[in-house]
Amino acid sequence: MSDRGKGGKVKGKAKSCSNKTGLQFSVGRIHGLLRKENYAERVGAGAPVYLAAVMEYLTAEVLKLTGLRRS
Repeated sequence: MSDRGKGGKVKGKAKSCSNKTGLQFSVGRIHGLLRKENYAERVGAGAPVYLAAVMEYLTAEVLKLTGLRRS
C-alpha cells in the first residue's frame, strides 16, 4: 500500500502574485489582459510581473515629479 494522500501539511491562505512580489499593481489582471488582447501567442509567467514592476516604478516617478508622493 502507498501512503499517498494521507495527512500532510495544512496550507495557509492563498497569496496572490502581487503579494508575493510586493507590488501594488495587480499582476493577475495584467496577465489576463496580456492574454486576452493577443499581444503574443504565449505569455510567460514572468512577463506580467516585470510589466507591473515597470508600470509601478514609472507611476512613482511621475507622482514624485508632480509632488504627490505616497507616504
